[in-house]
Amino acid sequence: MDNSNSSTSATGTEPTLLKRISDFFAGIYDVYLFILRFFKEAFIPPYEFRELIRQLYQVGVRSLALITLTGFIVGLIFTKQSRPSLAQFGATSWLPSLVSIAIMRALAPLITALISAGRVGSSIGAEIASMRVTEQIDAMEVSGIKPFKYLVCIRIIATTISIPILAMYVAFVALLGGYLNVSQNEGTSYGTFMQQVLQPLGFIDFYSSLIKCVIFGFTIGVVGCYRGWNSSSGTAGVGKAANSAVVTAMFLVFIEEIIIVQITSWFR
Repeated sequence: MDNSNSSTSATGTEPTLLKRISDFFAGIYDVYLFILRFFKEAFIPPYEFRELIRQLYQVGVRSLALITLTGFIVGLIFTKQSRPSLAQFGATSWLPSLVSIAIMRALAPLITALISAGRVGSSIGAEIASMRVTEQIDAMEVSGIKPFKYLVCIRIIATTISIPILAMYVAFVALLGGYLNVSQNEGTSYGTFMQQVLQPLGFIDFYSSLIKCVIFGFTIGVVGCYRGWNSSSGTAGVGKAANSAVVTAMFLVFIEEIIIVQITSWFR
């Protein structure tokens, strides 16, 4: 009796595990085909420049308020929290260098990517999913418009372009917040502060941050569009697409951050 139960549970568990593994690799292959389709259609005319400008506005300009506030607070708080530790060793003069290294190498790209994943990724996922649910995508195909190129390719290009620009802006605003704290406590001039900020940074710091931001932007765009494009029917599918776009994009951003930091450390 016991042997039959154990064999039944074993045979019941094994197909479930195999199905999950097969579904996982099938999902990865589906994403690969989705990205491959993007590269096939993104650079083939006609080019939707007007829609691209509109998406750049949606992704970049409409994120400025949140990005500015977050970047300024991060720079201010990081500088304020780092001062007591450096003061114990009498090294407060190294504070601008510490702030610049932390912001340029990690904080600015990562903060920009996470905020954009929450705001932009969910918006893209929900927008495309709602168009899928209301059959607007099918109507576009009937009318002769290529919905994948118009909806997916343009949004991925927009996020890939906007995230690096936003990250550089966040770095500037965060350094401004750090300068205000340093100037208030040490009386350092802006020129001296910027000289100390740029001194420890090298070409590889700017280059790696730029590549990192491009990868982050591409990832956010692909995840948001993929989740929306393959959403299930019904209003529940719209919410699920938006939620899964945010969670997946943030998870991939952290994974990519770890990998890029490891690769960059090999060249330092």
